[in-house]
Amino acid sequence: MTAPATQPHEDDVLGKAYDRKLMSRLLVYARPYHALMYGAFGLLCVEGGIQVVGPLLTRRVIDVAVPTHDMGVVVICTALFLLALVTEFITSYGQTWLTSLLGQRVMRDLRMEIYRHLQRLSVSYFDRNPVGRLITRVTSDVETLNELFTAGVVAGLGDLFTLVAISVAMLIMDWRLALWSFAVIPFVIMVSGLFRKGVRETYREIRVRIARINSFLQERLTGMRIVQLFGQEKREAQRFDELNRSHLDSQLKSITIYALYFPAIELLTSIALAILIVAGASRVHANLLSVGTVAAFLQLVRRFFQPLQDLSEKYNILQTAMASSERIFTLLDTVPTVPDRADRVGIRNKPGGIEVSFEDVWFAYDLAHLAKQKRGEEPEAVPVEWVLKGVSFTARPGETLALVGHTGAGKTTIVNLLMRFYDPQRGRITINGVDIRTMPLEELRSLIGYVQQDIFLFAGDIATNIRLSNPLSDEEVVRAAAKVGADRIIRGFPHGYRQVLGERGASISVGERQLLSFARAIAANAPLLLLDEATSAVDSEIEAEIHAALSVLVEGRTTIAVAHRLSTIANADMILVLHHGEVAERGTHAQLIEHRGLYSTLWRLQAGDSEPLLQRAG
Repeated sequence: MTAPATQPHEDDVLGKAYDRKLMSRLLVYARPYHALMYGAFGLLCVEGGIQVVGPLLTRRVIDVAVPTHDMGVVVICTALFLLALVTEFITSYGQTWLTSLLGQRVMRDLRMEIYRHLQRLSVSYFDRNPVGRLITRVTSDVETLNELFTAGVVAGLGDLFTLVAISVAMLIMDWRLALWSFAVIPFVIMVSGLFRKGVRETYREIRVRIARINSFLQERLTGMRIVQLFGQEKREAQRFDELNRSHLDSQLKSITIYALYFPAIELLTSIALAILIVAGASRVHANLLSVGTVAAFLQLVRRFFQPLQDLSEKYNILQTAMASSERIFTLLDTVPTVPDRADRVGIRNKPGGIEVSFEDVWFAYDLAHLAKQKRGEEPEAVPVEWVLKGVSFTARPGETLALVGHTGAGKTTIVNLLMRFYDPQRGRITINGVDIRTMPLEELRSLIGYVQQDIFLFAGDIATNIRLSNPLSDEEVVRAAAKVGADRIIRGFPHGYRQVLGERGASISVGERQLLSFARAIAANAPLLLLDEATSAVDSEIEAEIHAALSVLVEGRTTIAVAHRLSTIANADMILVLHHGEVAERGTHAQLIEHRGLYSTLWRLQAGDSEPLLQRAG
């Protein structure tokens, strides 16, 4: 039984353009690299200061060197201008390199923290959140924060310093002309405000559509066999085309806004230059202003509006970074519904293995519904869909306990609870008398060898898939494979244990994948074995080999086996028959057959006996 599917939600809400708390949390990631940040800011300040050097040299050449025909001043000013250009080149290169390095290192650290946190989250979180959306968090959202550090915060401070330096230079040279130059600034602010508003909406649409594309691709590529089997290629291509066109429309809208904004700023710059020429010409004619000063102002005004334009873009980077950081920190602040306990509780060893007990366990996947009832937001009369209802049993050391029942009866849920993928709402589960909720997850899961029906193998060689994180030698890997009869199959591959498997082990058969998963469980050498229909996809010959190996493997271990084919668990020490989440019957195979209840009916149906069906028809 698996958790019910949920509808994916859209992250389309933009927060504030600047959130002090979020920014404080973001700057924590830059703190280890403060030297890079300060160095980049220092170089940006130098670069901003250099912006006034050229106009000042131009003023001196026009006002001093030209009237007196002093070539020495021209040579000196030319040399100083070339030195300023070289310095500007070096500082520009340096600040670009430093801010890029800062952004990349912050991205690396943040991605690692997100990935580690995702590994700690409970399985129920992944039931509710599409994988494509989580991939967007680790890729697109983190990349947006990279822009914040490379072209946002530090560069924005540099632009502010440049504006201040140019403004001071203009006011010192001639404050009246400076005020005329600043006359169009209110219009620049108004146009930039409209630009920010338009781009904010388009950025939101673009991010939402990228998340939709990621989710769609992840699901369809994973289920490509079903798409092809049912001939849905054309239909799915049409659906992807709709998503793709929607993303294109949002991008084109963004391009249109930028295409209008930059010419508008250029027009306002030209108007400012025209005002400057008109205002300066009359004063030059009256000998109140030098021509060199007007020429310097013409250069300074053009350089003044460039950082103003850049700051508007920096605002949008800040806006998108705040939205991305809010989603990232929402993910990082998500508390696992199955918390890992810091206090270590030792397992009391018992001779011959460990003992597992379920004590009046109730469980439902609909956690949100239960939480609302607990808070009084929903009436108690609304029924809870309990998957398990008061399940109690004990699996003793060295014994095999089998779980059987119809689909949805709760068999796999018991396995999931035992591995603490979920926690029960009522009752408790113990191992050797210790509540598993008080045990560290790593310690608990190190006790379990698990073979699931839906086998997952990683892209890599066979030996790595069998070994996983266990520090096993090659000889130990071979011995583990030999116990389940996988060794002869592995040696049949061209590269043997070094054979590289495709994604999810797609390059080998289902039966071969199950054998490898069996070898992986045996290699773990765990005292508790969980077998979720472990022999469902192997042929009779291999199944016989597995059962022969299991007879040796289960000795001294506790085994809990989920089975649909009752013939595979006929020799179990105890069989639990689950029906609608409850233990309807329990006993050995012989006892349950003699009881002539639900198990007996299931056994005869699988054996091909039509008597139960005839009795029901009668």
